[in-house]
Amino acid sequence: MKYIRLTKEQFEALHEEFARFLATQSITADEWAKLKVEKPEVAEAELDIFSDLVWEGVLRNVEYLEKIDPNQLFLFRIDESEMKLIALKVKDTSRDITSTDDFQWLLKNYSADSVEIFRSSKGYSEDKYAEIFEMLKMGSAISKGEWYRYFEGVIG
Repeated sequence: MKYIRLTKEQFEALHEEFARFLATQSITADEWAKLKVEKPEVAEAELDIFSDLVWEGVLRNVEYLEKIDPNQLFLFRIDESEMKLIALKVKDTSRDITSTDDFQWLLKNYSADSVEIFRSSKGYSEDKYAEIFEMLKMGSAISKGEWYRYFEGVIG
């Protein structure tokens, strides 16, 4: 398994897609029920393969990630050959930009001396999607890129 198995809730939400996946494996609903009982290791392998396929589809479509900590905001753009970063660090530790009020403060005061802005980019290792997945595991969230585009526009 390359990523992680989907949760029970995720499988339930994707039950139609899973049924189509089983059909591509020539496994009927009755055969699936029998397989789970008689060959649980084969059933487990099918769950893992489906999970990896779902994750690959999700990761292939990621364009932006963001991670917000109390004093730092990390905004990533996922390009074809590299990942771009805009990071903002609030030096005033009494601020917590995970709160709405302090995030609004950051939007108005990003150019203040109490905020540091960094830009960076890096190429991917051998597996772009594994890198994106690791970032998700470390707390990044998939986003539509509004904040990345906003800060890219205001900081140039």
